[in-house]
Amino acid sequence: MQSVIPATDRSFNYGDGIFTTMQVRDGCIQLWPLHLQRLQRSAAQLGFAAIDWQALQQQAQAAITAPEQVIKLLVSRGEGGRGYAAADVGAPGVYIFASPMPDYRHAQQQGIRLGIARLQLAVQPLLAGLKHNNRLEQVLLKQELAGTGHDDLLVLDQQGFITEVSAANVFLHRDGVWHTPELLRAGVAGVMRQHIMQQADITPVNWAVTELESVDAMFICNALMGIVPVHSIEGRGLSVRTVQQFSKQVLC
Repeated sequence: MQSVIPATDRSFNYGDGIFTTMQVRDGCIQLWPLHLQRLQRSAAQLGFAAIDWQALQQQAQAAITAPEQVIKLLVSRGEGGRGYAAADVGAPGVYIFASPMPDYRHAQQQGIRLGIARLQLAVQPLLAGLKHNNRLEQVLLKQELAGTGHDDLLVLDQQGFITEVSAANVFLHRDGVWHTPELLRAGVAGVMRQHIMQQADITPVNWAVTELESVDAMFICNALMGIVPVHSIEGRGLSVRTVQQFSKQVLC
């Protein structure tokens, strides 16, 4: 594990890396197997050199300094010379950071207000689902959000399909069935999204924004916040109770 990022690190230069953000509860990393699986899939998809995953797990555990906190684990392709080509890159670099755990209780109980973002996510199937280090779209989304009265923004891809919010996945309820975007063109396949889909019958969909008219409940989720209801989108009220009942079933 490295503590200082070299100027030649490819993650620093090109965003050529992957990361995951994990919740520590009672001194233990929550959903660790899912975090690890996503890191492994992403490293394979991007063609990283071999990584000692057992050592990485030990490093993540050693980074825990409090019973409740956040651990961010970043894996760079490694150090290399000038240029995009990765032919002479060294071994992957691992960086781990700890920070305090945010308090999401108010949002979990009361729900949040969603707007719809003007920015649309670029369509790139080879990167869809990966939590890679190219996050400029999310930086711009947070800038856009700051100029609104909303708590978060629902984001479409450039083909007009519902994808996610600024830093979380989204689930939508209609006619007694929960749905979530398929994420084959853009977006991040979160570990909490995966956990929920393992616990409940969820239908992956490709929905245009017009489908929101018949949705009666929504929630957003990630590994830190868990499930957070959406109480309104663009001013239209949604059922928080439906979400809370579902949350009790899958996160008990």
